[in-house]
Amino acid sequence: MRVLLLKDVYKLGRAGDVKKVADGYGRNFLLPQGLAVLATPGAMKQVERIRSSATEQRVRLNTELGAIAERLNGLQLVFPVKAGETGKLYGSITPGMLADAIEQASGAKVDKRQIDCQPIKALGVHKANIRLTIDLVPSVAIVVHREGEAPETAFAETAAAQVSEREAEAFAELSADLEAAEKAEDEAERKARKSKRSEGEEPDEAAET
Repeated sequence: MRVLLLKDVYKLGRAGDVKKVADGYGRNFLLPQGLAVLATPGAMKQVERIRSSATEQRVRLNTELGAIAERLNGLQLVFPVKAGETGKLYGSITPGMLADAIEQASGAKVDKRQIDCQPIKALGVHKANIRLTIDLVPSVAIVVHREGEAPETAFAETAAAQVSEREAEAFAELSADLEAAEKAEDEAERKARKSKRSEGEEPDEAAET
């Protein structure tokens, strides 16, 4: 479905933009939240007014929140937690917990819905973007380390996880190459058998002529 955005929507577009979105996303979220309307001919006549109004509001918000964005960008939040031997947490660090930690560390109040981050369930250093406005999206670092150990150990956990991820990617790539090679070999054998059958038939055909 095509919709006309009435407000700025993170990772989608700015007010006044016309976007094609999935029906479910449009009908279940954008339309009922007042973030967009169907892009009908009547609605399209309001595009310039919507853009102008949104630009004024965006400039005002960016000015008001600019100092907060600077304060938050690069902020490091440290969470000592209990975790198993594999690095998985007993529980998780939720956006609500991050919002509380941000307020405690910086004095800035942030709604948990503005935090672009899934619940954190593993040791390591994680990143979360804070959606203050469509233009102001500071990022914070979340350092999750095992209770009783130094916060620096979280960086080692992240490095180890990255190595494991690269190894997994390399294994997957190797498996795909082997599978492709096997398919190519099977195809070559199939063609060879077909060619042999064709060659065996040719003398009979020649004899008949």
